[in-house]
Amino acid sequence: MSRDGGAGDQGVRAAGAGPGGGLAHRVPDLGALELLLAVARLGSLGRAAREVGITQPAASSRIRSMERQLGVALVDRSPRGSRLTDAGALVTDWARRVVEAAEVFDAGAQALRDRRDSRLRVAASMTIAEYLLPGWLIALRAQRPDTAVSLLAGNSTVVAERVLGGEADLGFVEGVSVAGGLDSVVIGHDRLMVVTAPGHPWARRRKALGAEELAATPLILREKGSGTRQVLDEALGGLARPLIELSSTTAVKASVASGAGPAVLSELALGEELSARRLVSIPVDGVRLSRDLRAVWPAGHRPTGPARDLLTLTRS
Repeated sequence: MSRDGGAGDQGVRAAGAGPGGGLAHRVPDLGALELLLAVARLGSLGRAAREVGITQPAASSRIRSMERQLGVALVDRSPRGSRLTDAGALVTDWARRVVEAAEVFDAGAQALRDRRDSRLRVAASMTIAEYLLPGWLIALRAQRPDTAVSLLAGNSTVVAERVLGGEADLGFVEGVSVAGGLDSVVIGHDRLMVVTAPGHPWARRRKALGAEELAATPLILREKGSGTRQVLDEALGGLARPLIELSSTTAVKASVASGAGPAVLSELALGEELSARRLVSIPVDGVRLSRDLRAVWPAGHRPTGPARDLLTLTRS
């Protein structure tokens, strides 16, 4: 190979890239530039190959490819080692600036990732926030002890609004549909149960409650926008005017236990009350009272960092 980077290497120059095309086609990639810098520093193609973690034949091929791309000879090899041509020395100076700029770019990107990974904002519907999310967050803390997590709890409509508004990185909902502008994945399933106080007439009935009777009965309900109410309304094709509207599952359970009336609640929320017989489950025929639990995020922006890890934990 000629030591001269100019007219002395007609084959290299003839194969060089023309003026057209984007930078990606005209400028060598960072790996090639780092290899060239290693050759300049170590004076040996073999030692440079070992430093960057490739074989010597691969290093030779990468140098030849870079020479064809630039249209100049860069390295003159001999039994005594490898040295840069005049053009190679000039390209090496430019390469050093490109690699330094890439290092600054990489450091900046890492700083952005560190800032992203230092916090996680979660919005969750009331049932998920109270009965499922604590376990997931404990597991996440074991993986990411330095991530600060904030939780915004509300009904499924509010959760969707917060995720769409950029107030939460990841949301969890339990309604029948997902709001426009959100992508979602099913992370679990839940069953709704009709419950009353032990002294309610339904607790003494011998046959299952019919769907029509349930739909016609004033119930203690969560507020509009709650996932539980959405699922129940759709399953029954409409609901009677609420007996009482309350904004939390805990308040609904307390009202039912006091004898105020029946309600339909998540099975996740009823374990303790049913075991202690403070509430009684009423069988229902003719309607499927179940729902999907979903994670949601802005459409086209798959969760990353802590949000991605939390999503993985929910599905495991």
